Amino acid sequence: MAQSETVKADILIVDDIPDNIRFLSPFLFEQGYTACKSIWSMALRAIQALVPDLILLDVNLPDMSGYEVCCQLKKDPLTSSVPIIFLSAGNEAIDKVKAFQLGAAGYITKPFHLEEVLARIQIQLII
Repeated sequence: MAQSETVKADILIVDDIPDNIRFLSPFLFEQGYTACKSIWSMALRAIQALVPDLILLDVNLPDMSGYEVCCQLKKDPLTSSVPIIFLSAGNEAIDKVKAFQLGAAGYITKPFHLEEVLARIQIQLII
């Protein structure tokens, strides 16, 4: 999909490492997306305030895991259909299986490659 064909979408990035957000946000903006950012502690409130078209969600958050956030989002009718792509340093099959069992649309391991992130986002927005 060429940039001119990019589906305009609001993407929420939730991570506890500001460098990851600073790395992804400008890249997504250059691709034509609106990249909203949220530190992990404000994620659920941010999502309720403006439901995004897609969420990039870190698995390892300090007080609540990304898995727990995903469970809450999938139970809420307002956010149950929002695709969630997990970002994680963990590359174990069991972690990926858990993510998909909870309803995740994708799982990308860190350090991530921007091309992979972009391809997965584009596919999910088309679906």
